[in-house]
Amino acid sequence: MSDIVITYLSAAAVVLAALAGAFGILLAVADRFLRVQADPRQEKIEEALPGANCGSCGFPGCAAYAEALAKGEAAASLCTPGGPATAKCIADIMGLEVTGFVPKVAVVRCQGACGVTGTRFQYVGELDCRAAAATQYGQAACPYGCLGLGTCVRSCPFDAMILDAETGLPRVLEERCMACGTCAAVCPRNIIEILPKEQYVHVLCCNQDPARRVRQTCKVGCIACKACEKACPVEGKAIHVEGNLAVIDPEKCTGCGECARACPVSAIGDFRTLRREAQKRKGEKQESAGQKVA
Repeated sequence: MSDIVITYLSAAAVVLAALAGAFGILLAVADRFLRVQADPRQEKIEEALPGANCGSCGFPGCAAYAEALAKGEAAASLCTPGGPATAKCIADIMGLEVTGFVPKVAVVRCQGACGVTGTRFQYVGELDCRAAAATQYGQAACPYGCLGLGTCVRSCPFDAMILDAETGLPRVLEERCMACGTCAAVCPRNIIEILPKEQYVHVLCCNQDPARRVRQTCKVGCIACKACEKACPVEGKAIHVEGNLAVIDPEKCTGCGECARACPVSAIGDFRTLRREAQKRKGEKQESAGQKVA
């Protein structure tokens, strides 16, 4: 009986070995004839990308973006962390010209520190804005404003945001910001936008309540008084009040700052000076780094 069992086992082993060999041959043939040849430019493009895998280009990561570029399915100017230098490098690899690259930066559209909004209660719980928003939490009186728990700050892969100790609000360090959009993606109140750096003037409020209610909840909230509209010197007006909130048309706005100066509650911010200083600091750091390398 044992001899029969051994014979069956031996036969089974031979059959399995034969099947394994056959499958191995089939896989080798399939690999030889069915392999998709990768575009050699794809590897070069991926090496040129910063490797942040932030998703600002609209693709899951740098590898996916490189693949799309090699196939001609994406523009070379979509990588905001890489900036113009990366866009030019990609264009050189693809034999194209760089067009349409617009430097951008994250803008926090809220000034609602507890000192100007007041508080409804003291929050005790997980320090995550998304978790707090899920429970309809809002420590500040304004139901549209920043929750102040710093989820955006902790999510930034470039350390380009801090939680201001005085205001309790996130502040963007513009010389570090790569406009990757990670902070905007995690904000449950949608008060962070990625906007062109050349757009200097921003409405720093998202409250769409009537003016009477806004006055009760925030001292620097937009009250839809239309003083900004009246002050705008652009023909056809570059700023309008829509749904109780001032809205800027970036196509028309010249960045003159007249609306910001006219706003009686300081709900509009002019970032021209701030960005020039940030650009100056960035240039100084790059110059210093270059001297160290030399």
